[in-house]
Amino acid sequence: MTARSALVVRGGWEGHHPVEATELFIPFLEAQGFAVEVHDSPEVYADATRMGEQDLVVQSVTMSQISPEAVAGLRAAVEGGMGLVGWHGGIADSFRNESDYLQLIGGQFATHPAKAPDERAGDESDNFLAHTIEITELGRSHPITAGVDRFDLVTEQYWVLHDDLIDVLATTTHPAPPWHPWHRTITSPAVWTRQWGEGRIVVATPGHSVDVLHDENVRTIIERGMLWASRTA
Repeated sequence: MTARSALVVRGGWEGHHPVEATELFIPFLEAQGFAVEVHDSPEVYADATRMGEQDLVVQSVTMSQISPEAVAGLRAAVEGGMGLVGWHGGIADSFRNESDYLQLIGGQFATHPAKAPDERAGDESDNFLAHTIEITELGRSHPITAGVDRFDLVTEQYWVLHDDLIDVLATTTHPAPPWHPWHRTITSPAVWTRQWGEGRIVVATPGHSVDVLHDENVRTIIERGMLWASRTA
């Protein structure tokens, strides 16, 4: 039996620990029969031959830059049936200036609201909020999230701008406290899938740090997502 091929692409802002985060999932991929190749630049996406050999890309590249040729290569590979999976800013806040990438993913990080002013310490923990991830009706029967109950996290709570072509498996609701300017609660997708051509995309917004990725629910969703998204034909 020929092994499936997975390409791990990592880099960008170091605050999301792209190396440590992706290393967490490589043993799982190998145990599932994937031959794993690691690249530290998204420019590998411009290599049509290599991309045509991949069944799955796992991406962890926050912000950073990408060439139009690499974006086009990624889009073509997904349209052709390759899966694409990522978490947090490594997929939902990548390549902000590339609208073709944003269209491919279907959702873009906008902000992560902060604590009350008198609770802030002046470091990244100012944005670590206690919040709940709610499984949607679709999510309760989807292979990625079936059997996962609502769960709580204390980490960045992503506010996401998105279109209607995503299938939302889990959400999180932002409150409207008096120190913020919005006037009612807003619910953002926290886990979604997207069919793009023949390919499948999976995005999970939790994952700011490796300890969040160690959460049993978060890790289960990402691992199942990689298997579900991988090329099926």
